[in-house]
Amino acid sequence: MARARLTLDTREKSKNSNGLYPIILRIFHRKPRMVRMDKYTSKDGWDDSRMELKKSAVANKELDITAINLELYDKLHIAKSIIHGLGKTLNDITVDMLIENIKKAWDDILESELKKNLSNSLTINDWCKVLVERKLKEQEPGTAKWYADSIRAVTKFNNEQPIKFFQLNVTFLKEFEAEHRAKGNSNNTISAYLRGLSAVYNSAIKEDKFEPEKNPFHFYKIPSSKRTKKKALPKENFTTIRKLNYPVGSNLFHVKNYLLSMFNCRGMNLIDLAKLRVKDIQNDRIFYGRSKTDDPLSVKITKEFHDILVYYVSGKEPCDFIFPIGYDGSVTNFKKYRSDRRLVNKLCKIIAKDAKLNVPLTSYYVRHSWATIAKNMGIPTEIISEGLGHHSLKTTEIYLRSFDNKVLDDANDLVVA
Repeated sequence: MARARLTLDTREKSKNSNGLYPIILRIFHRKPRMVRMDKYTSKDGWDDSRMELKKSAVANKELDITAINLELYDKLHIAKSIIHGLGKTLNDITVDMLIENIKKAWDDILESELKKNLSNSLTINDWCKVLVERKLKEQEPGTAKWYADSIRAVTKFNNEQPIKFFQLNVTFLKEFEAEHRAKGNSNNTISAYLRGLSAVYNSAIKEDKFEPEKNPFHFYKIPSSKRTKKKALPKENFTTIRKLNYPVGSNLFHVKNYLLSMFNCRGMNLIDLAKLRVKDIQNDRIFYGRSKTDDPLSVKITKEFHDILVYYVSGKEPCDFIFPIGYDGSVTNFKKYRSDRRLVNKLCKIIAKDAKLNVPLTSYYVRHSWATIAKNMGIPTEIISEGLGHHSLKTTEIYLRSFDNKVLDDANDLVVA
């Protein structure tokens, strides 16, 4: 049977430059072998019967004796466990193979400990910075801002102290929710913060930055966002908007055209309209990638949209933006786009007032309006998928993509006519 014990290698040739001897693990399995433990002491500093360092020895006075003895004991225990676990298969391996197994087990434990220590030192704030920088490089400033705002809110709750991953538990999440409810914050606000925190937390787990004993988000339910009341205009309201006259080239003139263009493009989002370039116009269609999903979309150019485009593309190069609100999707220009969007929505309210619409009109009304009008006109729900009335846009877009352009074009012609 193989044997293992700790001892001191007192051979003169083994002494280091300080005159101390190495502690070794002596293995005997048919042949003797020694494995150095990277710890040194004097002959008087080692208790061979107890296989541990002496606290009273002069050579050990600068050492953390308790920690070193515990480490040595753990390594000896692992070695003995390997020997016991191999059982009869020991007969099939050499002493060198046995030592390889023991060293590998030590390395695995060390790697696990290092990983645990790293996890315990990593803060959610530090990891959030990594994700924010990544999202900015990926031209996703909106997501970057969401992550940053969420972690900022959680850090404020934590008395402005960084939050280590292992600190986050169900109690922390419940207290965060209770704090924000006490402040009068809505479900939507609390949900947005906690979903952002969850995204940052779970991404660290997926990328092996942290290994939780228990994921708190598996045992805590994030408050549901209340379904926003659908913001939709009836078809006749768009007829009224069409009849409004503003000075050519004025801000109101442009915003009116933005609304009608988005309506004619099956409820296109403002950010996608802002990204349109002249080269995206091909024959009687306009091609673009939806910013939220990167999915390629194609829309037939209606007569009304054609007339609007004629005004904007005149004299422009293929790479020029079609509309004055032009946005290249970059992080650098995201602040400008947000500022432009605020102005657009402010002017939308003036347009609503001029058209005698009793609604706080924004550019987002267009998307809901197109879907709702389509539904009310009897266009199959498989095409419009209940408009934008469900919790996520994704299902709607999956349905829309499943039909060929002819079906979608015909539906759009009915809606915008």
